[in-house]
Amino acid sequence: MKIKFLIAGAMSLFSATVFAQKSELNTAQTEYDKYAVFRQQKAMATNARTSLNTAKTSIDKAATNDKTGTLPQTYALKGAIYGALAYNDTVATTSQPLYSAAADAIKKAKETDTKGEFKKLVDEANQYLAYYQLNKGVKEFQAKQFDEAYKAFDFYRSIYPEDTTAIYYTGLAAANSKNYPIAINNYKKLVTTNYSRRADIYSDLSNLYLMTKDTTNALAAVSEGVSKFPTSATLRGREVEIALQQGKQAEFIDKIQAAATNDPKNKTLHFYTGIAYGKIADAQAEIAKKAKDPVAKAAALKARDDNNAKAADAYQKAVELDPNYFEANLNMGYILMTSAVDDYNAANKLPVAKQKEYNALSAKANAAADKAKPYLEKAVELKPDDLSALGNLRNYYIIKKNTVKTAEIKKRMDAIK
Repeated sequence: MKIKFLIAGAMSLFSATVFAQKSELNTAQTEYDKYAVFRQQKAMATNARTSLNTAKTSIDKAATNDKTGTLPQTYALKGAIYGALAYNDTVATTSQPLYSAAADAIKKAKETDTKGEFKKLVDEANQYLAYYQLNKGVKEFQAKQFDEAYKAFDFYRSIYPEDTTAIYYTGLAAANSKNYPIAINNYKKLVTTNYSRRADIYSDLSNLYLMTKDTTNALAAVSEGVSKFPTSATLRGREVEIALQQGKQAEFIDKIQAAATNDPKNKTLHFYTGIAYGKIADAQAEIAKKAKDPVAKAAALKARDDNNAKAADAYQKAVELDPNYFEANLNMGYILMTSAVDDYNAANKLPVAKQKEYNALSAKANAAADKAKPYLEKAVELKPDDLSALGNLRNYYIIKKNTVKTAEIKKRMDAIK
């Protein structure tokens, strides 16, 4: 009888120990559940902290017990509790160990919870870790630690794959760390979502392609953006700029004009229109130079002059919108000087016997040069040391046969060189 009593007593003791540890696990769960409710109410912040700390104390006891330490619930609950503790801790030296403990517990929970009974807890734990990484990534990004910020944001994105902020932050950090392929993939994903700034993302995506010297996809991306956001002046301007870089001004002239019409007060779009027509004029000038047939040569020169006139109209609109627009003044002066220089050179090639023709061409050259003068002078006023601006103004004085001014400007240019 005595032996049976001792055995019964031992069994009772054992049951009490197991019950105690199960009790700790239950307490941890109960206090964590309270925390989950309290944390949503600002007035209950103190209660939330108390419950979370109590939950930690209990889960630590349950985790060290042989009977409850390897239970899926223990791992999942520890991951959630420690994840919450890490998220709420703003000091890296103390929050990082909590984060690592949570990540380890989550891993073990996934391995042991074969039936997925505690998936909800695991998901909550991962969410805490995701927001921890988000906050960490923001700090690293602000500190210009872009590689580390990318890793943090990418973890956040892995937990919230459809979150547009997650996709954007990951792409932005990748772009700043010059990991362009990763940045491109994230931005390509972003433009398929309902992200509020998709128009800007299309523009950024085209820039990323240009960073990799992929002008074809850069143009394709911005053109798709224009089709989705036809009223975006930024995208239309970007499309024009890339088209010009690719030498596709002739194919895109209608789009360039549409962009300027859509946003008539955008000086840059008028400037791009001028560049497009100017490039077409330059191409016609090359055709005229190589043409052997007089009729073909004359047609090319007429096309050149017509396109230069259209370029001048566009530059004029840009200058009217902004009189201090250096590039527009510079190009306007150059366009107007083109015919003046041509007539001046043609006059000087005439034989002495053709004085009448010489006088006519000289007068024509002078008239064109005088028309260009205000723009030439304005460009030099805006940028006194710009060699292109000074060179154009010098050509004006050469045509006007003002040797003093010509020499003076040449001296200035030599000093800059």
